[in-house]
Amino acid sequence: MQMNWKSYVNGYQSFLRLEKSLSLNSIEAYLHDVEKLTQYLEYSSNKTGPEQVTLKDLQEFLKWITGLGMTATSQARIVSGLKGFYKYLLLENIISKDPTELLESPKTGRKLPVFLSVAEINALTGVIDLSTPEGKRNKAILEVMYGCGLRVSEVVGLRITNLYFSEGFIKVVGKGNKERLVPLGSVAMNEIVHYLREVRTGIPLQPGNDDIVFLNRRGSKLSRVMIFTIIKALATKAGIKKNISPHTFRHSFATHLVEGGADLRAVQDMLGHESITTTEIYTHLDREYLRSTIIQFHPRS
Repeated sequence: MQMNWKSYVNGYQSFLRLEKSLSLNSIEAYLHDVEKLTQYLEYSSNKTGPEQVTLKDLQEFLKWITGLGMTATSQARIVSGLKGFYKYLLLENIISKDPTELLESPKTGRKLPVFLSVAEINALTGVIDLSTPEGKRNKAILEVMYGCGLRVSEVVGLRITNLYFSEGFIKVVGKGNKERLVPLGSVAMNEIVHYLREVRTGIPLQPGNDDIVFLNRRGSKLSRVMIFTIIKALATKAGIKKNISPHTFRHSFATHLVEGGADLRAVQDMLGHESITTTEIYTHLDREYLRSTIIQFHPRS
């Protein structure tokens, strides 16, 4: 990366961390978007610094990433990242005109997320080997993800001091370090209690992990990848063909609430969505569910 880019990117990184309070994963994603642009400029022998980049440069960059086979969704994500970077440069008076202002994102359409039926959730939890300590822990993890609609980062960061069993709530630290209270159902609560009493007490703790709920056998916090691996293995074992991830449980949580008639604002609060429009996708999903049900069961269909 050219030196003038490097200093601006370092400043942007500090801005995202200190001013925006973003997680390390989010910061990494934003920096990766800028890095893609610098790669293109090096590839095209364009030695332009961030303050000299024009709208035409950015449009040519989009053509280049299209040629690399990047999907419209990935391109839209990069455009969003670049807009954030140039907003920062504008804020810092490094530039006087934002070249991304008229840059259009590729049309992506709204893709409905994959979710599991209640029967599929039961099938997944049903294949867990509860005779092992890891099995008891994994059952608790799945029930918390499905019962509370948590992001995978919120599950791995869940703290014992944020479990309020008597009130029936857990406190979750979400995106941008924003805290929210999520109701804890009896099934998820029982599984956490069993895990804490029967499994976690026997694990030798690594320093700094005393307050973390879910631990690996060495006494350290689980990684996001580890939870992804656990879910993939269970899906294979349960014979579920859908391409699922930890986020599928969050989608399933929201979908089943909306299908059951839950208020959309309440679902928004529980998921920790900044905007109601993000939550509204579950109403579209619900309509799709209703449509397929009518087609399947109505005599005139």
